[in-house]
Amino acid sequence: MTFFPLPAFNDNYIWITNDATQKTIWAVDPGDAQVVLDYCQNQHVTLAGILLTHHHKDHTGGVPELSARFNCPVYGPASLSPELVTHPLTQGDSVMVGQTEFMVLETPGHTLDHLCYFAEAEQQDPILLCGDTLFRGGCGRLFEGSPAQMLNAMTRLRELPQNTQVYCTHEYTLANYRFALAIDGHNAALIAANNEAQALRDQNIPTIPSSIALETQTNPFMRFDWQEVVVGAAALLNEQPAQDLINGFAQIRRAKDAF
Repeated sequence: MTFFPLPAFNDNYIWITNDATQKTIWAVDPGDAQVVLDYCQNQHVTLAGILLTHHHKDHTGGVPELSARFNCPVYGPASLSPELVTHPLTQGDSVMVGQTEFMVLETPGHTLDHLCYFAEAEQQDPILLCGDTLFRGGCGRLFEGSPAQMLNAMTRLRELPQNTQVYCTHEYTLANYRFALAIDGHNAALIAANNEAQALRDQNIPTIPSSIALETQTNPFMRFDWQEVVVGAAALLNEQPAQDLINGFAQIRRAKDAF
């Protein structure tokens, strides 16, 4: 199973997986219907289903038109049912996308209804469709959830297989790395990852997918229990470093929000 991005808006990616034998695709977080419609027309395929990670408009805006046009199922948070979601999902549910089973992970933080989808497909690396929970080098802003909830999400995702391919939905990598370098500037893996990402963007190539291995080495929100990361974030805020994980994670998030 291969996912590839359709760029949308300024920095969104709508992830598509194509079943060549069936001439069908699935779309993840199609905020812009026209992008998907154009692809379907150009490639002579139909939309078999939609996966949604959360309710924000740049992830759901294209759903009404697409679901009406193709009469396809829409899987996603129960908060979006029945207006957008035909098949509401909760923790532990699964979705078959083609021949691949994706497990549903509830990851509140960015929003309270946020879901991620994880699959261990045959003869390839595991796949994580993570919406706005985990970015390359960052995590989603806490619009609705708490630092404790996002810390829990990062902890759970960090425990996935290290070779898991991470498909997020925004091209935020270079901005995330600027912040990461400001608080974790001696991290050799981070410096190398930033150089690689810059080279990709210079060629207008997406910097994602990432991997859990790369995120555990470079992402300050997955390095929340590294003292140098917390100390660096506290320094940006002119605060004393927090002495516990939740407040330390909150410091990292507040430092990023103010960066």
